[in-house]
Amino acid sequence: MPRYLTEKDIADFRAELCRVATERFARFGYEGVTMRQLAEALGCSPKTPYRYFKDKADILATVRAEAFARFSEALAEAAGSAADPLDRGRRVGEAYLNFALANPHAYRIMFEIDRPIDDSHADLSREALRARQFITRQAEEMRKAGLIAVDPELFGWSMWAAIHGLVMLHRAGMLHDGPDYMTLNNFHGALMFKGALAPPSKAPPSRALPPKTRKKR
Repeated sequence: MPRYLTEKDIADFRAELCRVATERFARFGYEGVTMRQLAEALGCSPKTPYRYFKDKADILATVRAEAFARFSEALAEAAGSAADPLDRGRRVGEAYLNFALANPHAYRIMFEIDRPIDDSHADLSREALRARQFITRQAEEMRKAGLIAVDPELFGWSMWAAIHGLVMLHRAGMLHDGPDYMTLNNFHGALMFKGALAPPSKAPPSRALPPKTRKKR
């Protein structure tokens, strides 16, 4: 007689399946992973994963959604730790780097898997959008505070491109003989901010009064 599965049993199996799938997708890509391989790694029947997920695409979308959710929480916590828009942007950038380097498998399945993120999986679409909004939100707040005078969307996406590039260089070992990643991040952030600074407000020049002329006697 088969053992009755409790809710905890089901949750534990799903969590373990997602953990294994995240690692496999990060290492081998979407095409390099099969449902049978996942079942073998879990030590279960090839049909068992289908009791919890519709197919491989459903598993990938689920683990990506979970990765984006954890990523967003890390950024939200950093944003909530500072009141000043400039300091908030700096802390969010640092949280981005720390998450990416501490969770390489999650980061890869979020940004390096060539699979669409669309409305076909509501959780993934929602969490990816939530994470993406942090990219420009800090720049929008700096613009509202009068700290920068450039398009906040372009500024935010440019910062994102730079941080992502830094993550990739670090993971590839290309920074081994150079400055550490946080030093580079702070340097680039300072350069970006300096280039986007709002010009100091200037009072309108006063009109010089013409010199008084003496009346001829």
